[in-house]
Amino acid sequence: MVLSTRALNRATLDRQLLLRPAPLTAEQAVHHLVGLQAQNTKPPYYALAARLEGFRPEDLSALMESRRVARIVSLRSTVHTHTAADAVPLRRLVQSGAIDRELTMFRKGLDGVDLDRLVALTAACVDERPRTPKELRAHLLQEWPAADPQALTVAARCLLPMVQVTPRGLWGRSGQVALFRAEKWFDQPPQDPADLDETVLRYLGAFGPASVKDMQTWCGLTRLRPAFERLRPRLLAFRDEHGTELFDLPDAPRPDEDTPAPPRFLPEFDNLLLSHADRTRVVPAEHRTRTWTGNQAHRVFLVDGFLAGIWHLEETRQRTTMTIDPFTRLTRAQRADLTAEAERTLRLLGPRDIPYEITYASS
Repeated sequence: MVLSTRALNRATLDRQLLLRPAPLTAEQAVHHLVGLQAQNTKPPYYALAARLEGFRPEDLSALMESRRVARIVSLRSTVHTHTAADAVPLRRLVQSGAIDRELTMFRKGLDGVDLDRLVALTAACVDERPRTPKELRAHLLQEWPAADPQALTVAARCLLPMVQVTPRGLWGRSGQVALFRAEKWFDQPPQDPADLDETVLRYLGAFGPASVKDMQTWCGLTRLRPAFERLRPRLLAFRDEHGTELFDLPDAPRPDEDTPAPPRFLPEFDNLLLSHADRTRVVPAEHRTRTWTGNQAHRVFLVDGFLAGIWHLEETRQRTTMTIDPFTRLTRAQRADLTAEAERTLRLLGPRDIPYEITYASS
C-alpha cells in the first residue's frame, strides 16, 4: 500500500501529539516522544505547550528539579531532555553512532591521552560536585597539559554520560552549564543500553510510519536494517510516493489524509523536523532551506500540518512581541486560526504581567 505525503503527514502529527491536545502529563509526553530536543533551554517548554492539554511550564520545571527528567547528550550527539528511565540507557544505545563520530573528529587533539584514565578522572571530578565545562577542562589539563583543551572537554562529554544540572533549563530561571554523572544524579545503579528492537518500536510509535534511514537520522546510528528485519513479522510495511519502504506498528493511528490539522507554533530544533531522512512529510521541498540562517535554527509554525513560516519573539520589560513570518500568502481563515494559536501560546508561555502583541512580517 502506498501512503501519500499528506497521509504520512497526518500519521506523524498524530504520533507527535500535534493533531489535538493530548491528555498526558509532561513526563508521559517526554517518554512517549522518546525525548525532546533541548540544545537551547526554552524549546522543550514550547514543544510541550504545542502538544499537551493543560500544560504549564512549571510542570516540566518541577520534573527537572525532582530529577525525574534531565538534560543529557544523546540522540545525534545533541542535548535532549529525557526521563530518568530513558536518559542513560538511550545514551548508551546511541553511543556508537554520532557520539563516537564526534569524538573521532577531535582525536588529533588527544595524542597521548589515555581515554580510560580520562573517564576515571572526569567521573571523580564531577562526582564531588557539578562542574562547569571550564572547571572540568582545567582539571583535565593538569593531567595532560599538552592536549587540546577543547578536545579534552569533548572527550569527557562523549565518553561519560553526564547531565546538565538545574537550575540550567528551569523555566524563568537561568544557570550556566554544570555537569554531573548521570547515574548518580538519578540515584541509579549502572545502566545497560536500551534494547534496540524495543527502541525501534518506540520510534515508530512516535515518528512512524518510517524507513530504516529515517530512524538512523533520528538516533545517529547506522546499519539498523537487521533490527527492522527481525521485527518485520510484527510490523506493517508500506511505500511512500517515491517507492521507499516504510515500517509501522499494526495498531498505530493512521488518520485520513483530509483530517484537519490545526496550526502549531514549534520551537527551534523541534524533533518533528529533525527525525526523518525524508522530511517532505512536514517540510515542503520549496521551504527546505528557509528554517536556518547560518548555524541558527528558526522557530517555525505549521499550517494545515506543513511547515508554513517562521516566528520570532522579542521580549522586553514593557511588552512581548511575536512576529509571524509566513512563507506564502495565508487565507483569511488560516490567518485567524494562526492568530488564535499565537494568542494561546503567549498566554501560556509569555510573562503573565506584561502585555503582548502579535504582528505579521508581511503587514
